[in-house]
Amino acid sequence: MRGTAKSIPPARIGQFSQTKRKMKVAIVTVTFNSEQVLEDFLRSLKAQTYSDYVLYVVDNASTDKTRSLLAGGMPAGSVVIENAHNAGFAGGTNQGIRRALADGCDAVLLLNNDVVLDGELLERLVTGLRAHQCQITAPKMYYHEPPNRIWAAGGELQSWLARGTHRGHDQLDSEQFGLPRRITFAPFCCVLIARNVFEEVGLLDEQYFAYVEDTDFMYRCLRADIAAWYIPEARLWHKVSSLTGFLSPFALHYGTRNRAYFISKNLPRPYQILLNIIYPAYLTVRYLARLDTREKHCIRVQAWTEGRRFLANRRQARDS
Repeated sequence: MRGTAKSIPPARIGQFSQTKRKMKVAIVTVTFNSEQVLEDFLRSLKAQTYSDYVLYVVDNASTDKTRSLLAGGMPAGSVVIENAHNAGFAGGTNQGIRRALADGCDAVLLLNNDVVLDGELLERLVTGLRAHQCQITAPKMYYHEPPNRIWAAGGELQSWLARGTHRGHDQLDSEQFGLPRRITFAPFCCVLIARNVFEEVGLLDEQYFAYVEDTDFMYRCLRADIAAWYIPEARLWHKVSSLTGFLSPFALHYGTRNRAYFISKNLPRPYQILLNIIYPAYLTVRYLARLDTREKHCIRVQAWTEGRRFLANRRQARDS
């Protein structure tokens, strides 16, 4: 099947592999009631050995102390975009990317703020673009607790399931995760992307709002033969689901809806029909086996139906 992890394209020469000039990096992060994680994030950001970066913060109408903490703790020269409403992760990230590209940045680091960074993270990722002649680099990501357990050591795209897998997920760090390698997926918790990638495949699809937008973007990159590499020397520690909650109603809704939307948007019609038979049956089995409560079951079923109809509704609205 085209665009799956089984069809990794040959590497193309990265934009910066042939020059030694200093790369100007934009760090784009989206905040939404993030006060509980910002202090650690900003402290580790200021400790980076690579200094030629600009922090772009897009705040999605936070109502806690996020904006005041940003005002007192950001690196010099940072840019804050304050939204009057919640534009979602995808919409907020695109705002930051557009501003960074307009300001002449050579690459964009998409970065969660519920993370703590190793001091050499940014330097290692930038070096990786040149060393591997690629356009995207991603670090080794640990859980914040326990700090030696891997959350993602790169990953592989499984477009037929509308997801990307995390290599090494929940495993203790070991030698097998210590070598750089080609990847087809990296969660957008932290990923460095050369500016020419956005010029070629576009920005994030804002219809996702939150979740699966990284799968969609990496799928487009794979189809465009854009090379991505995992850089194990670059490290961070992720406070997983500290802001949205693991399997919260929000996460269940958008995760399910967006997978259905991805499938409708990207995969062949026969496969869509097959999944639209299999997935509802799978949800029924989960509910009957008491793996899901009635509330979770209803959220998943409604979200799947919404996602299936999402693309058709968009096209109908566009054509009307």
